[in-house]
Amino acid sequence: MGANNGKRYGSDDKGSSSISSDVSSSTDHTPTKTQKNAATSEDSDLSLRTLSTPSPALICPPNPHRLQNGKGSSTSSSSVTGETIAMVHSPPPTHLTHPLIRSASRLQKEQANIDRLPDPAVIQIFSFLPTNQLCRCARVCRRWYNLAWDPRLWRTIRLTGETIHVDRALKVLTRRLCQDTPNVCLMLETVIVSGCRRLTDRGLYTIAQCCPELRQLEVSGCYNISNEAVFDVVSLCPNLEYLDVSGCSKVTCISLTREASIKLSPLHGKQISIRYLDMSDCFVLEDEGLHTIAAHCTQLTHLYLRRCIRITDEGLRYLMIYCTSIRELSVSDCRFVSDFGMREIAKLESRLRYLSIAHCARITDVGIRYITKYCGKLRYLNARGCEGITDHGMEYLAKNCTKLKSLDIGKCPLVSNIGLEFLALNCFNLKRLSLKSCESITGHGLQIVAANCFDLQMLNVQDCEISVEALRFVKRHCKRCIIEHTNPAFF
Repeated sequence: MGANNGKRYGSDDKGSSSISSDVSSSTDHTPTKTQKNAATSEDSDLSLRTLSTPSPALICPPNPHRLQNGKGSSTSSSSVTGETIAMVHSPPPTHLTHPLIRSASRLQKEQANIDRLPDPAVIQIFSFLPTNQLCRCARVCRRWYNLAWDPRLWRTIRLTGETIHVDRALKVLTRRLCQDTPNVCLMLETVIVSGCRRLTDRGLYTIAQCCPELRQLEVSGCYNISNEAVFDVVSLCPNLEYLDVSGCSKVTCISLTREASIKLSPLHGKQISIRYLDMSDCFVLEDEGLHTIAAHCTQLTHLYLRRCIRITDEGLRYLMIYCTSIRELSVSDCRFVSDFGMREIAKLESRLRYLSIAHCARITDVGIRYITKYCGKLRYLNARGCEGITDHGMEYLAKNCTKLKSLDIGKCPLVSNIGLEFLALNCFNLKRLSLKSCESITGHGLQIVAANCFDLQMLNVQDCEISVEALRFVKRHCKRCIIEHTNPAFF
């Protein structure tokens, strides 16, 4: 694809439109002064003519050492936009007419070791570059231009930066990638535009229309997108499995569009193939929205609802009716979730491996008992800030979830050395343990843990009254353990 485009440029010998600021890195935005351009107005008009293959230019700071006379100036046009300069260019011409330029170019080519690498090696190097840097490489020479647009390098688009015009960048990139297959970009599988606050529904609609093979979409922190744009993506990208909309405060639901629902046959149903869904910090998500998500996304295995403060036990009941394959679930900081919600989550039984209920103040030993009784293969539990959990809850946990590897019970003041003893005598595979701000924990409890859990790799005892001798005992028995503490006498 890139080679054909290179030939077209060489035959026309004209400029092209620039991807310019649309795919530039945010690190390029440094204060610059307006620079004089020696190119005439006719040259500028010529360089702005658009062909079917856009040039992958980037916004770059002006080069103060560029030649200012008419003979040394290029046909590129520079215009100041904000604090950056947009470079409009075409791929380098095949033949250089001036003999001095020809000899200098030949000398540089002989000295460039990277030119000796075969095309597969260069493509392999390019595969490690983000989208904006890949576009920079395409500006170096004709060979790099052709290699940079190799379809194998465009399975992923990764754009970052708060100032980048993401909508326009996605439109230009997808148009370029759709040249061999008009209006459809078959090779693109992953789009990551996290933190790009200028992304709007228009950008997501471009993805939905042009990328039917999309499998992963990350738009975390893009708070300008709405439900309608997300509906378009999940409806027009049937292979989408990974969706991260965390921090998108306007998103309240995940569902198919009405048109897509009508087109689906009764045998297919109204299902979405998403398996990984992160809706953390979607503050307006309510039980009804969670009900719709569960009804359409029945294949969910990973669901994160951190700080979705309007979710209650009723929403979790809907979730367990439809989504019976969940392995990882987080309802941290969902303050309305209680022991009744834990009873619903317990219906996942042995499939549940990861559970985070941090700062759910309404959960007590009763809820822990529900989870540990039915979810015996639990590997990770975060119960930080659940002040209703006591040593009895630790006893249930230790005796039923013996394969537990990570536990966080920080800020649980009712857990004491007795609870730690239950853990030490039953959970021998424990690798990470956080006891931060547990007021009832002493050095005796830590010594029991260290004497039985030899594989302990991380221990957090910050803001606990632990003696230096106890910390040294832990370090002596758990050689690989990293201890986070607030005791200045221990180092």
